[in-house]
Amino acid sequence: MLTTLRVISIFGILLLLINPKFESFTYFDEKPTLVVAVDNSESILYLKQDEKAREVLNALESNAEINERFDIKAYSFGKSVGTLDSLNFNERQSNLTLALKQFGEVYANQTAPIVVLTDGNQTYGSDYSYIAKGIKQPIYPLVLGDSTLHSDLSIKQLNVNRYVYLKNKFPIEIIANYSGKTTINTELKIWSGNNTVVFKKTLQFSASKTSEIISTALMANSVGVKTYRVELVPLENEKNTVNNVKNFGVEVIDQKTNIALVYDRMHPDLGTLKKSIESNEQRSVSILKPKELLNKINDFQLVILYQPNNSFNSILKEIKYQKINTFIITGTTTDYELLYNTNLNLLWTITNQTENFQPELNKNYNTFIIDNLDFSNYPPLQSEFGGFKSSAPSDIILYKTVNGINTGDAMLATYEVDNMKHALLLGEGIWRWRAQSYLDTESFMDFDSFMGKLVQYLSSNKKRNRINVDYKSFYNGNDDVIITAQYFNKNFEFDNSASLSIVLKNKENKTIKEVPLLLNNGNYTVDLSGIKAGLYDFTVKHNSESVAISGSFQVLEYNVEQQFLNADISKLKTLADNSNGELYFASESELLINNLLNDNRYKTIQRSTKNIVPLIDWKYLLGLIVLSLFVEWFIRKYNGLI
Repeated sequence: MLTTLRVISIFGILLLLINPKFESFTYFDEKPTLVVAVDNSESILYLKQDEKAREVLNALESNAEINERFDIKAYSFGKSVGTLDSLNFNERQSNLTLALKQFGEVYANQTAPIVVLTDGNQTYGSDYSYIAKGIKQPIYPLVLGDSTLHSDLSIKQLNVNRYVYLKNKFPIEIIANYSGKTTINTELKIWSGNNTVVFKKTLQFSASKTSEIISTALMANSVGVKTYRVELVPLENEKNTVNNVKNFGVEVIDQKTNIALVYDRMHPDLGTLKKSIESNEQRSVSILKPKELLNKINDFQLVILYQPNNSFNSILKEIKYQKINTFIITGTTTDYELLYNTNLNLLWTITNQTENFQPELNKNYNTFIIDNLDFSNYPPLQSEFGGFKSSAPSDIILYKTVNGINTGDAMLATYEVDNMKHALLLGEGIWRWRAQSYLDTESFMDFDSFMGKLVQYLSSNKKRNRINVDYKSFYNGNDDVIITAQYFNKNFEFDNSASLSIVLKNKENKTIKEVPLLLNNGNYTVDLSGIKAGLYDFTVKHNSESVAISGSFQVLEYNVEQQFLNADISKLKTLADNSNGELYFASESELLINNLLNDNRYKTIQRSTKNIVPLIDWKYLLGLIVLSLFVEWFIRKYNGLI
C-alpha cells in the first residue's frame, strides 16, 4: 500500500511537471449579416413613399428563408444613424454617406450585404456615389420614389452674406435649375417682406440650357434682421413648386468692430489671427507697426499686442491713458520687464527660459460661454517657463500642461481692471491650433468661433450678467436651433445645480411654451430644432430666483427635404455598380429577396475554435498528490514507522 501511494505521488508530480496537453475543437455555424438601412427623412414622406418603405422592410424581416439564411440588422438614418425602433420619417436632413461609412467599419470583417431603402436625395455630407470603393460589402439600393422625369424649376443654391452694414449694398448669387425637354420662359423675383418686389428678371431655359446664375445687389436701409424671398414663377402643371421658393435673411448692423493687430516682427500667427477674427464679417483687423497705430489708436475698439518689446512703450502708455481693451500675446521675443512696468496690473515670474506647453481647458471658466473644445489634442505653444499674476481678479481659460500634468499656471486668461478688459495668451505658435482644428473637423469653424467669442468679449464694454446666453439672430429652416446659457451665483461663480428654463413666445400666433435647459458639458442648453418658422421672443430664467435675460430670433421657412421631385437613380446606380451590388425599385422587393438567397457569396460558414487543454486539470492532479502524500504519512505515523 505504501509503495502504491508513493508511486501515485511521484507519478502525479512528474505528470504535473510534464503537463501533457491535447487539442480540442469546437464547431459552430456563422450566418452572414444582412444590414437593412431605411431612410427616415422627411423626403420619403413628402414623396409619399412611407408606406412602401414599411412594406419592403416588413417583407424582408418576415421572410422565413431570409431569416434562416441571414442575421438581420435593421437601422434608420437621417443626419445620424441609429438602430431601427420605429419609422416616423421626420428627420430634417439625410446623410447616406455617414451611414455607409459606419456600416463599412462595423462589418469590415464579416460577410454583410447592405440593403438601403432610400430615394437617394442626400442633403448633408459628401457625395455617397463613390464611397462604395472603400467599403468591402455589396450594396443593394432599393429606390423609393418616382423614376419618371417631369419638367421642374428649382432654386439650386443661394449665396448671400449673413451680415450686412447699414447703407451698404450686399451681393446675392442665385443658381436656378431646370429639368425638362422643351424651351420655357419664367421670371425670377426677390421679395422683401410679403408684398414688395425688389428685383426681378426674365429667364429662359431649354434642354441645352438647364441652369443660370443670377447675380444682383440690394441696399441695406435699416438696422436689424431683414428677410427676403426668392421665387421662380412656376410652370403650368408643375408638380413640385416648393423648390421654386427659398427664403433667406441678413442681419444689418450699423457699426463694424475695428481691431488693431500690432507687431514688430513677422510671424505666421499674424495671418492666422487676422483670418480667424475676420471669419466674422462684423470684424475688421488691421495689421500695424507700433508707430503706425499711435496716430489712429482712437479708430479701434480693441488692440492686439503681439510679442511686445521696447518699440511698444509709447503704445502701452497710450492704451493705459485712453483705457483701451487689449489682447496681449507673448512669446520668445517678448520684453516681460516692459509689460511689468506698464501699469497693466501684471506681475511676472521672469525666468528667461522657454518650454513647450500644451493647453487644458478650464471647464469652470465663467466670464463668457465657450465651446467645450478638445484642446488636449492641440499642439504645444512655446512659452516662458513660469507664470503670471494679475493684481486684479483673473479668470483662466486655458492652463499650461506638461506631459499631461497641469502646472496650475495660466496659458490664456482674462481680467478686468479700471473699466478695461484684458486677455493674455502666453505662447507663440497659435497658427498650429487653427491647422489642428481643420485636421480634426475638416473646418476652421470651431477655432474661429472660440476666437470670435474672446474678441467679442474684449471689444465690448457691457457689464457682466448672472445669466449669459449664446444664440443667433436668425436660423435657416434646417439649422439646429440650439440656445446655450451659463448661470452664475452672486459671487459670479458658475452654478452647475441651477434650475433654468426658457419661455418661448411665437410673436405671430402668440403661443407660449416653456422648456427646461439641461446641463451639458458645462453649459445649460436647449434644442428647439423643429419649431415652426416665424419670429420668436424668449426669456431664459432661473426657476427660484428673480434672475432672467431676454432676446429674440427668427426661424426662416425652408425644408431641404421637400426640394426633390424624383429619386436620384443615377447616383444610386453608381453606388450599386461600384460595390458589386445591384439596383432595385420598390416593386422589385421579391426579386431582391430571391437574388440574396441565390447568391453564393452569402452562404453560412462553419467555423471552429481551437482550444489547447491539459490532459488532467492541474487542480485535481494537485489534490490527488496531496491526498496520497497525506495518507502515506498518516499510515507511517500510525504504525510508528516515522
